[in-house]
Amino acid sequence: MAVVWRQERGLPKEDKRTIALKRAEELKAHISDYLENQKNIPNGFEIQEAYSLAKSKLMQYFQASEQQWNNWRWQMANRVREADVLAQIAELSPEERAAVEKVGREYRWAVSPYYLALAMAGGQGGAIWMQAVPAIEEIKDCYGVEDPMGEEYTSPAPGITRRYPDRLIINVTNQCAMYCRHCQRRRNIGEIDVHKSRQVLEASLQYIRENKEIRDVLITGGDALLLSDRQIDWLLSELDKIPHVEIKRIGTRTPVTLPQRITPELCRILEKYPPIYINSQFNHPLEVTPEAKQACDMLTKAGVVLGNQAVLLKGVNNHPDVMKRLNQSLLKIRVRPYYIFHAKAVKGTRHFITGVDEGMAIMEQLRGYTSGLAVPTYIINAPNGYGKTPVLPQYVIENKNHQVTLRTWEKRIIPYQVNGKH
Repeated sequence: MAVVWRQERGLPKEDKRTIALKRAEELKAHISDYLENQKNIPNGFEIQEAYSLAKSKLMQYFQASEQQWNNWRWQMANRVREADVLAQIAELSPEERAAVEKVGREYRWAVSPYYLALAMAGGQGGAIWMQAVPAIEEIKDCYGVEDPMGEEYTSPAPGITRRYPDRLIINVTNQCAMYCRHCQRRRNIGEIDVHKSRQVLEASLQYIRENKEIRDVLITGGDALLLSDRQIDWLLSELDKIPHVEIKRIGTRTPVTLPQRITPELCRILEKYPPIYINSQFNHPLEVTPEAKQACDMLTKAGVVLGNQAVLLKGVNNHPDVMKRLNQSLLKIRVRPYYIFHAKAVKGTRHFITGVDEGMAIMEQLRGYTSGLAVPTYIINAPNGYGKTPVLPQYVIENKNHQVTLRTWEKRIIPYQVNGKH
């Protein structure tokens, strides 16, 4: 009877174990290339020797102690923001120094000593360096726009950006530990760091109080965790008092660019106002370091739920194996890959923008090839503030008469009876 059943369904006649062993060999073949390639895609734990050398060089330049290095305020006060300083520390050529200086006259830049050490360890021109150090391509971009998201047209109250029915953003600062070269809000960076005034924040809170459909509030910037502990405590407490606000979210890249900011004092504040969700932006496996893990461990112990919103960047992570290594490394430090954003057409960032086909190819090599926990959603932000649009490979080929024709992750075409009949 079993043999007849198998023959009717076109299945092999071998015993179950033989079939399973053959299938296991097929699956191993699917991952063999990645296992070989990942040897050339280190994460931050695997370049500690190079990082330590770069860190020592920076500490020597600044005459800094280990205690100072681990102090986030020292890191902020000593951000590298001048071409001459960068040239001395990183041994730039005169031409490289001149290029940084030229771009810096048009676009502000600054990088924390911690992240600069990581960039130096990863190599000049590498994935980390590209995100931190100005490139001459920035001033050659004549196609991008200042505000592709149309945020200025989606601000119904001071400090507020609203693009969805039940949630909104409070923009609290233009300050960051590092001004990412691909930043979507580089128009807001200006010449000085400015936190939003208490008056603006009060107006933002009042708008939320008056609109009872708002259940989800994202605090961002700039980097929201560069507010003082006192200001963060006050803002979270005010949101906590609003009955219809169910969750608070914080947008921050400090676990990546300034993990020293995650202090016991800050965690005690966050612990008081659950549920809090933090989305960071790790873009490359090298950013997943012991320091980043320590910061994420502290946040997790404070009850914070961690997610990651990577940006697809040419020369940084636009390869399936790099993105897979990143997402697998993030899961090891308890950060859930959430989104991959297609880079926006921001003025000065054209050299980072990939084709959508590259993003789709990455998604094809994630789904089925690694655990679902390591598969984020690929997102294109609709222009002019019309929101996030998921972009997915096509897995449903046909759907009619209670039968769906599926394309599996292995590109097998398989009919599926929706009602369960065969």
